[in-house]
Amino acid sequence: MANGGDRPASAGDAGSPLAQRLNYLFANMHPPGAPYTNGHVAEEIGRGEEYGGVTLTEQYLSMLRNGKRANPSPDVLRALAKFFAVPVGYLMGDLSASQAERVEEEVRFLVAMRDQRVRAIALRSVGLPPEVQDSLTTIISQFRQQMNLPSDPPDAGGVERQ
Repeated sequence: MANGGDRPASAGDAGSPLAQRLNYLFANMHPPGAPYTNGHVAEEIGRGEEYGGVTLTEQYLSMLRNGKRANPSPDVLRALAKFFAVPVGYLMGDLSASQAERVEEEVRFLVAMRDQRVRAIALRSVGLPPEVQDSLTTIISQFRQQMNLPSDPPDAGGVERQ
């Protein structure tokens, strides 16, 4: 088991930031269809040299996700971060709250872009003048208001306009 100095977690660690962040990534960063399983992630990391030769078991990954283990080696964290394409600091807890929120906003953006209709709307606006893009944003906000939805989805705050 890849545990590099890991310690058993106390009973209160099930909601640890690492467990929460891993579960967030598992729930959101996956191909269309179904979330990754612990077994799939462990197997992919174990067979890929790009993950630094880390060996990770399905059981150990489960313990990280449920908070039973709370201090994996930096190599394990780097491999998981690489697999999910997030900064390692996100998993290590080295990012400020605003930086961690930015990572999660980017994840939500990628999730939204999985929807073919959302992607089609976004791609059709490419190349339009900024004032036309602003008009489209206003129209979408009006539709959202008519449907009693917030004018902007909760995760749109981090999307930059150019």
